[in-house]
Amino acid sequence: MAGIYIHIPFCKQACHYCDFHFSTSMKKKTEMIEALAKEIIIRKEEFSEKIETIYFGGGTPSLLLVDEINFLIGTIYNNYKVDAKPEITLEANPDDLNGEKIKALAQTKINRLSIGVQSFFEDDLKLMNRAHNAKEALRCLDSATKYFSNISIDLIYGIQHMSVEKWKKNIHTAMSFNIPHISSYALTVEPKTALAKFIKTGVMPDVDDELAQQHFEILVEMLEKNGFVHYELSNFGKEGYFSRNNTAYWLGKKYMGIGPSAHSFDGKNRSWNINNNTKYLSSIHNGVLPKETERLSVTDRYNEAVMTGLRTIWGISLHQIENEYGKPYKDYLLKQAAKYIKEELLTFTDNKQILKTGKKGKFLADGIASDLFMLKDIA
Repeated sequence: MAGIYIHIPFCKQACHYCDFHFSTSMKKKTEMIEALAKEIIIRKEEFSEKIETIYFGGGTPSLLLVDEINFLIGTIYNNYKVDAKPEITLEANPDDLNGEKIKALAQTKINRLSIGVQSFFEDDLKLMNRAHNAKEALRCLDSATKYFSNISIDLIYGIQHMSVEKWKKNIHTAMSFNIPHISSYALTVEPKTALAKFIKTGVMPDVDDELAQQHFEILVEMLEKNGFVHYELSNFGKEGYFSRNNTAYWLGKKYMGIGPSAHSFDGKNRSWNINNNTKYLSSIHNGVLPKETERLSVTDRYNEAVMTGLRTIWGISLHQIENEYGKPYKDYLLKQAAKYIKEELLTFTDNKQILKTGKKGKFLADGIASDLFMLKDIA
């Protein structure tokens, strides 16, 4: 099985924390839709597998007209073998999802919405420069839950000055809509973003890692008590509602990225499209794929298996490490992991065949993983 990711590189305005590729000018939107369809067709020989997931990300895919969404989905169906019951996700912002738009989307092949709420509090949304307001977030979810059963919402924690009580209210509000999936991320200061500039110039205080960890622990406790499975570091889902698209990434399945800045993976090679709309359009117009490709070494693939494994409930399979990369990699992994096992940040399951983060190690998963990385190929 494989997946297709379609990057829609347009937003109404720039969120202060965002470093994804997008443009706030919609002048080339129609031309971009046509180019995305052309890239889908050009690359149809790359995968012989059935397409199990289609994911519209961005940017802000909910800016597209329903006809434009149908056009792109139809292009995939006309050129690829698609699973009988694929997961087709649309990322959306609350201000784009009025009742009429939601009802129209429900008539398409879209069967999952990922809604970027981030917070239900007005001051947080203004601080982040979100395009929607708190009332729109509530109204959107009230309408969306009437037409879609598979909905995920995004929440951001660790926002400057966000109290524990306020964070708990955000989680309670999300759960009050019986949403089956929540993705939650710590507010991160990325270089060259407005947030980074505001912090550097003293307009805003820096993020507080201790506060973020406190929010994270509250999030895990509250959601797990209410039937959510913490199946990946930033993702919580009810049984049957894990993101099939994202799970495929973490389990190393193949995927194709369509659009400017989109990444692809075929099992051994990673490629990425140019992150410039004008150059992307020109290249596709001339029938040339505007991408670069990197062949991953054994060590690269080992490091990715470690990173993704520690972030998920499936952990790192020692059998897989030895079978795919060799016994020296397994021995190195166990040697590097020893101190974290002793500190109960990592733990063994399945007769010591699976290595996972322990309860105390979840928030630190990425840092621990980096210490387990191999820095050079084993001769």
